[in-house]
Amino acid sequence: MTFPTFHAEAVSDFHPAPSVDEIAATQIHVAKAVPKEAGGIGMLVGVEGDVPRELGLDRPRLTSAGFAGKVGQSLVIPRAEGPALVVVGMGEKAGRDLTSLRHAAAAFARAGSRYAHLAITLPDLVGVAPADAAQAVVEGVLLARYRYRPLKRMSQQEPPLEALTLLSSSLPLEEVKRGVERGRITARATELARDLSNAPATLLTARRLEEIARVVAESSGLDIEVFDEKALAKMGCGGMLGVNAGSSEPPRLIKLSYRPKDAKGKALEPVGRVSLIGKGIMYDSGGLGLKPNDLVHAAMKTDMSGAAAILAAMSALASLGAKASVTGYLMCTDNMPGGKAMRLGDVLTARGGKTVEVLNTDAEGRLVMMDGLVLATEEQPAPDAILDIATLTGACERALGNDNAGVIGNHQGVVDQVCAAAEKSDETVWQFPLDKRLRQELDSEVADIKNIGGVNAGQITAALFLEEFVAGLPWAHIDMAGTSRVETDKSWRSKGATGYGTRLLIEFLLAFKAPGETRH
Repeated sequence: MTFPTFHAEAVSDFHPAPSVDEIAATQIHVAKAVPKEAGGIGMLVGVEGDVPRELGLDRPRLTSAGFAGKVGQSLVIPRAEGPALVVVGMGEKAGRDLTSLRHAAAAFARAGSRYAHLAITLPDLVGVAPADAAQAVVEGVLLARYRYRPLKRMSQQEPPLEALTLLSSSLPLEEVKRGVERGRITARATELARDLSNAPATLLTARRLEEIARVVAESSGLDIEVFDEKALAKMGCGGMLGVNAGSSEPPRLIKLSYRPKDAKGKALEPVGRVSLIGKGIMYDSGGLGLKPNDLVHAAMKTDMSGAAAILAAMSALASLGAKASVTGYLMCTDNMPGGKAMRLGDVLTARGGKTVEVLNTDAEGRLVMMDGLVLATEEQPAPDAILDIATLTGACERALGNDNAGVIGNHQGVVDQVCAAAEKSDETVWQFPLDKRLRQELDSEVADIKNIGGVNAGQITAALFLEEFVAGLPWAHIDMAGTSRVETDKSWRSKGATGYGTRLLIEFLLAFKAPGETRH
């Protein structure tokens, strides 16, 4: 997947998503023997059990070196001849699963960051399919080796990963290869989301994202429609236009559509229909309610991470043979404090006619999302589920930190499918209650609803606001405010934008089943 370059006065030949091409260039093999080019060999060791003879060290010697076998631990053992040995912890035997394997693979990749060629033994885990194990290892290694490079002209960073070999002598070869390819696809999608979210907002505008989305759509078998400010006005998308009013950059609503097809390109009857809505605030200054003058501002280029996750996830659907029909709405605009910016007390009219009193211009994400939600409800045939994803509230981040996103919805069946996908992908979530007792906090004296509630439970009142626009259809909301970026390397999450939500959405869509009637 190759993207057009962008030319700016300060930065020439800016390539917004180089890591996608970097992963495509990484050779991944499955072999029984270590290739001679390997610079480091990963060996998995738990807190109990035998230690591989190849290490030349027994457990007491490993312990004295500070290695106990816990998940995430690593120890590099250089040798006079041949590749270095990288011992990686797998934890207790009873706790070994896809998550611990992915974390171990990430620890190996970081410990072997100086090597362009790596090899790692693929374990045979009880209750884990070989294909799933191979996918987890590939994801862990590729995502941990991620670095955002396009603007560094004098880079001191470690070299890109040129080759990865999974060593296996007993597992079914074809199953392992299938998992390897799936891991490459999901990691590639995640790194697309990371690259987009890490890109400076001056270079990655809504119009620039439109260009990239068109390229991604063409190469991924997606249909695409793009609506500019004039079209949005005709459509009555007052939320998008209100948030964009203070910006010199025009907005874009990018609609992506995926329809399942067989190997010959013939349309298939979908197993279900899903609509995705992503917050795409390319830069969030807070509008006239300006954010504090601190490093929070520097992170606001990632306020479009929800839209990036949807674009990235949908780019993988055809390659993975997804059987659901999927429509994605990327709601893209800046939120800036210009002379025409929306003010406190302004009333916006959402798509469909509902009026919204704006009492916080920094609660803008829900204003663009409401238009997308209404558009989703108007689809024919109607979607079986609506799922939105957004860096929505600081309240969610304060409640859950940076390891879990919040999930909330009006249909437990949809929420349960989100939770299952989160567990498998290790993009974890925590469910909040959709507590209707808080709905009165959104009552407005001059409009149908206002865009903020009280000082408490902001993540719940934000979800209650969004629910007003789903027309009673099965719906769930993912608040990824805390998980969209990390300040230091953490397992498979590399410093900066994490690409959170991409693999979760992929798993959700691949396993999707139309939910029953049980609702909150």
